[in-house]
Amino acid sequence: MIKRYFVRCSSLQVGMRIDQAIKDRLDRTLIARGTILDSYLIDSLKKLGLTGIYVSEGEPDPEPAKPEPPLPPQIQHTINEIRKPDPAKVTLSESVKKRVSEGIQYLYNNPESQEFTNTASSITQNLMKAINENDAIAVDISALKTCDEYTFKHSVDVATMSMVIAKQKEMKQEEIYNIGVAGLLHDMGKSKIPLSILNKPARLNDEEFAVMKKHPVLGYEILKDKKEIPQSVSFAVLQHHEKMNGKGYPFGLKSEQITPFAKIMSVVDVYDALVTERPYKEAFSQRTAVEMIMSMIEDLDLDAMKGFLASVILYPVDTTVNLSNGEKARVVKNNPQSVLRPTVVGLTSGKIYDLAEDLSCASIIIL
Repeated sequence: MIKRYFVRCSSLQVGMRIDQAIKDRLDRTLIARGTILDSYLIDSLKKLGLTGIYVSEGEPDPEPAKPEPPLPPQIQHTINEIRKPDPAKVTLSESVKKRVSEGIQYLYNNPESQEFTNTASSITQNLMKAINENDAIAVDISALKTCDEYTFKHSVDVATMSMVIAKQKEMKQEEIYNIGVAGLLHDMGKSKIPLSILNKPARLNDEEFAVMKKHPVLGYEILKDKKEIPQSVSFAVLQHHEKMNGKGYPFGLKSEQITPFAKIMSVVDVYDALVTERPYKEAFSQRTAVEMIMSMIEDLDLDAMKGFLASVILYPVDTTVNLSNGEKARVVKNNPQSVLRPTVVGLTSGKIYDLAEDLSCASIIIL
């Protein structure tokens, strides 16, 4: 049960969850509802001159699931006839999520620790086991959440998705493991960025962004002298913001100069940032994020993009979707070459909509 109450700003404490959106005079969101307060945000609220804010604690009571009415036998038969299960998706148990969350927070808070490499290795092994146990070559980003803190969640998402793509591309086990380590540590340099910039509840100005852009080099500096960290990992951390057209940072490298790990991580890094809500922006839908990724052919490596699109399942088989023609439909088959357009069966008409191949369905989209 969620409990909501008013707290004076002078009594706010780190860890409280804000239960209202804080906006400026132009109605721009400075702090999103649901944000967990830290000392920087509390200071910011006090500087705004607010008397107090609403906070909440607890979790909502689960609503009992309403069973769907049974489908007509003929439509159910059609679904059963053409249904093709999705490839195995990586899943993380609650105990693994807890260990991974605690481990990644330790890494980012203790970059100079003697246990740094062992901790990174332990987390990656947990992720490797989750991927290999069910031979996963696909990922559902909505099921990966390990914690609420953006940097830690983002690092685990990038690691897991990069490992799945590497496995689908049939890389060696050692390479899959190493790209997992690189994904976990790709934002390690942010541990050296001032908190006033890192936790700013608004877009960074040019000067602040120039400081933030140093984090790949800072991350590389942390890792390069750790003998147990392979050079392929350190270079991937250094290059994960480089672009194929040479317009990335920190060095403006072009395609042939960028390591394969960094090319994969760059795609995943952009996607996960797009679908994650931040205090200064709303999250894009998975569909919109994929469309944006597909448009970035000058920035992102095409082969890495194809591997990503083949690994991310937007509409899992057996889910119900709304079509632009007004009909609800059941997803029965996904097409790795056309991730936005699976095959579905109309729940009213029983019609099969092959959104990827059937030209008569060209004008129909999933809403």
